[in-house]
Amino acid sequence: MAISFNDTEDDSMLSEINTTPLVDVMLVLLIIFLITVPVINTSVVVRLPRQANQLQPSQADTVLISVDARGGSYWFDTRLNDPQALRERLRQVAALQPQPAVHIRGDARADYAGVAQVLQAAQAAGVVRIGFVTEPPAGKR
Repeated sequence: MAISFNDTEDDSMLSEINTTPLVDVMLVLLIIFLITVPVINTSVVVRLPRQANQLQPSQADTVLISVDARGGSYWFDTRLNDPQALRERLRQVAALQPQPAVHIRGDARADYAGVAQVLQAAQAAGVVRIGFVTEPPAGKR
């Protein structure tokens, strides 16, 4: 029993790319992104008051402060447990040049005291541009 080697066969290299590992990696990344994107886009749920307003585009540096129905304050999506933390962050914003606008999203069910505390802290910090975020009345959309 001898091993025979046939030198007449074409021993050319396989020149095709195996795409199976690439597809596997892409599917895993797709699943990861589908799971993480909803987590990133969460925000404070606030029922805004309905009021006639002028639509103004929001700039990238606009600061968003939310006041929920129980009067809790949020810096973007981060809850602020201490009023002093809000004042300190507003002082940092007031020191920036040019000063960004501060938009307040007050829940329609919230007491005025929570929104008033945010306004007082912004005034004490020296914030000049303050706006309120509302929803247009039902017939005005």
